[in-house]
Amino acid sequence: MLRYQNIVFAHSSSCNSFFMHKFFPLFFILPLFLFGWAVFNFVQYPMHMQFPSPRTETATPTTQGESVYFSRSTDNLPEAKPSEEVVLKNGDTYAMTVSAVKKTINGKEIRLLAYNGMLPGPRLRVQQGDEVTILLHNASDIETTLHPHGVRVDNAFDGVADVTQKTIKPGEDFSYKLRFPDAGLFWYHPHVRDDFQQESGLYANIRVEPRSSAKPAKKSAEEYLFIDDISLDANGLTPFFQAFTNYALMGRFGETMMVNWKTDYTLSAQEGEIKRLYITNSANTRTFRLTLPGAKIKLVGSDGGLYERETFVDELTIAPTERYIVDVFFPKAGSYTLLHSTPISQYKLGDVTVSAGSTDAVQQKEFETLHVQSDVTQEMAPLHALVSKSPDKELRLDLDMGMGGMNHQMMMGTDGDKIEWEDTMPGMNRMMTSENTVWKIIDAQTGKANMDIAWTFQQGDLVKIRLYNDPRGAHPMQHPIHFHGQRFVVLSTNGVENTNLVWKDTTLVPSGDTVDLLVEMSNPGTWMAHCHIAEHLHSGMMFEYTVQAKK
Repeated sequence: MLRYQNIVFAHSSSCNSFFMHKFFPLFFILPLFLFGWAVFNFVQYPMHMQFPSPRTETATPTTQGESVYFSRSTDNLPEAKPSEEVVLKNGDTYAMTVSAVKKTINGKEIRLLAYNGMLPGPRLRVQQGDEVTILLHNASDIETTLHPHGVRVDNAFDGVADVTQKTIKPGEDFSYKLRFPDAGLFWYHPHVRDDFQQESGLYANIRVEPRSSAKPAKKSAEEYLFIDDISLDANGLTPFFQAFTNYALMGRFGETMMVNWKTDYTLSAQEGEIKRLYITNSANTRTFRLTLPGAKIKLVGSDGGLYERETFVDELTIAPTERYIVDVFFPKAGSYTLLHSTPISQYKLGDVTVSAGSTDAVQQKEFETLHVQSDVTQEMAPLHALVSKSPDKELRLDLDMGMGGMNHQMMMGTDGDKIEWEDTMPGMNRMMTSENTVWKIIDAQTGKANMDIAWTFQQGDLVKIRLYNDPRGAHPMQHPIHFHGQRFVVLSTNGVENTNLVWKDTTLVPSGDTVDLLVEMSNPGTWMAHCHIAEHLHSGMMFEYTVQAKK
């Protein structure tokens, strides 16, 4: 076995075949491509072809505007604190502050950003139907906002810079009045320079408990997991340019894996215990495939609530910003390892230590029962009937990277995998910026792309939207597509009906796939829809749509 940091490559004939098949054409075509690409961009973007390498040049610790990079200085910063849960009741007001903190990761002291000094930020627990006020003060040196991701809030409080509000400048405050019409697992993060601010630690969960008059069932022990990766160099986070976003081709992958900002995450359980895990992927670009060998996993819910039916799973693929709720049963005492396992690599994310004890037969039977959520199936029944409905709108996902449409797939080779699990070309990825790369969401019916798209719907419309991720594009890869302000279900993928629906706000569209969504246009306002790979968002992959209120 060849070990590189915490990544493990298993040598085998199939692995060697994979690398030869995927990268052999690279050695012949890449030099020619890079030469042509450099000439093209030197003519179009001469200033940006001369920026220093963030991996070799130390960024000067300074304030915004005085350096090409955001500051990495840790001087006089407080230590980050672990996350705490804050329970809010209807009508409560909670004050939060955005500020810089420091934390030691892999022996390196790095500068980060935090809500109320916590990494992740304070987890908010509220009840469905309640409304609370968040008073956000910006004590950092950069502009920010707060986006309550997945929550169908009033449009004015969606936190999108220059769409629903102005940015909150250093020293300023903003009052967010948040109502919570849906139960589920949500989260909050900035919506200005998301690539930098989210990577720096500005995120946390919102748990909305269902409002029910029925006596609640016995709950499993709850654990909240943020799965993330970050890129580090000798001086902290690999620098971020202030003027533009780089790593625009594939997004910014990190070599350091974390759970809840810990590289040595541990969880304790007892033999026969059931843990309910609330999992959020907060990475900029990495899609995780989670496994927990030896444990039994039951998929219960996702972004906006519970599935119609619980199912047993062996693995969980979770794209950036997606959330999943799973019950995990540990049948025996011993050690278990939480892994991110892909076709070419395996990362250790954390350890679970299970102590000896007696199994609760009632709890075990409860776990082994796959429950049908009758209220969810009743709500979803009329939506299933629309699977054969013709799409109202069709979108194609593609890339414009110049060079007369040179097909990057030719350069890369293809291996049939629809998900880009790793940054296979870090040098080139770093050179691609939001100034020379345009990721596109294209309206197939009008040909308009990104912010030229201007859809209008009426409140109450059920809109079927077809997403096609073009595998013939310049760089085919997966895209997690997020709709603000509304909720949707995934009706089908590649023509195969989804028979187990759940409310979502983000869905992964792998390369070459066609995914049909049914969006419930329930929330009036002008909203964003975009790819939630942060670097793709800042490279143009977004559009606005309007839901007009009923008169």
